[in-house]
Amino acid sequence: MANIAPKGTKDLLPDQIYKWHYVEGKFAQICKRYGFKEIRTPMFEHTEVFARGIGDTTDVVQKEMYTFNDHGNRSITLKPEGTSGAVRAFIEHKQYAEVQPTKYYYNTDCFRYEKPQSGRLRHFHQFGIEVFGTPNMLADAEVISLANDFLNELGISEIQLRINSVGCPECRKKHREALKAFLLPHYDELCGTCKTRFEKNPMRIIDCKSEICHEIVKDAPRMIDYLCDDCKEAFDELQDNLNALGIPFVIDPDIVRGLDYYTKTAFEFVTTKIGAQGTVCGGGRYDNLIEELGGPPIPGVGFGLGIERLLMLMDANESSFPEEDRVDVFIAVMGNDAKAFGLKLCRELRQKGLIAEMDILARNIKGQFKYAGRLNSRYTLVIGDDEIAKGVVSLKDMDKSEQREVKLDELFDELLK
Repeated sequence: MANIAPKGTKDLLPDQIYKWHYVEGKFAQICKRYGFKEIRTPMFEHTEVFARGIGDTTDVVQKEMYTFNDHGNRSITLKPEGTSGAVRAFIEHKQYAEVQPTKYYYNTDCFRYEKPQSGRLRHFHQFGIEVFGTPNMLADAEVISLANDFLNELGISEIQLRINSVGCPECRKKHREALKAFLLPHYDELCGTCKTRFEKNPMRIIDCKSEICHEIVKDAPRMIDYLCDDCKEAFDELQDNLNALGIPFVIDPDIVRGLDYYTKTAFEFVTTKIGAQGTVCGGGRYDNLIEELGGPPIPGVGFGLGIERLLMLMDANESSFPEEDRVDVFIAVMGNDAKAFGLKLCRELRQKGLIAEMDILARNIKGQFKYAGRLNSRYTLVIGDDEIAKGVVSLKDMDKSEQREVKLDELFDELLK
């Protein structure tokens, strides 16, 4: 098995990587326009960071984390999501002492042990943003607005914003009691995971993927009907802000998100273009997470966006990508003097910013031209010992199949032109 990638992982080859460069560049650009700064955190953290932050009732912590003991017998976990590491860094480096809000963005590798399927891998990549330091719903609207603008700029259509409020610890108490009372007669029918959730976090049962559990909770009480005055006011304000931004949305009381740290705002951008894995971007508010991880009581809000799923959606939408970079100049040589001259010329062209290639397999001239065609080169320079003696080279436009002589002292200007 040494020559096969591990299950749930995927190689990114050159014929696809240019698409990744494109979306990564677009994401960095829009984050900078919104005033976000990039943060890079380690690929792994102490397991406690995720167990405390994400919550021990979640599928991520219970079933999906890649956790191991290192040589110092410390429990280490590969990053399953981006928020907890960003919060840990915010606390460790005392960024809360700086002028707030703090606005981070990241592009990170993540790892979850789950059944691989379309758009879902065990090693995947995630864009994310976090805003720390403000309870104001303007921050929630800004986070949603950035995601909306990013998806629109990538040419993605047929996508819907769904929002909900998952309340706060205070208003959840009444909902928790009502939900448990509703579920109690069906307790024996629940899956094993949801039986655990029944005591610790029954609201997560609404998000269960089991068909039996899904049918049981179809008419269960929803959090949105139990919001306290503060949470209801915040949810109303979020809707007002989205209306002011002109961003359409629907209220979906079934959104609870898969991580325990969410409070108040929860949202998803959903599409039917890529089948069952239709959630492209999800996020919300987490006002207690920073304090839960040992920091001061500072609120936060953000989102995560899976890059693999994003690219699938772009393909389904037939979104346009910029062309792969072409080779500007291929240098074909005949003779030893020409080879030495071509080697030096190739380097000089590269130093001037051109993409230049030269045969390194000692092909004959016919083979070099064929190779230039395979590289999709814009131009081919033909250099022979005789041409060097005359001070000229032959320049062929590969798209037009036109060839002409160019003086060596005019070559750079001609190519750069």
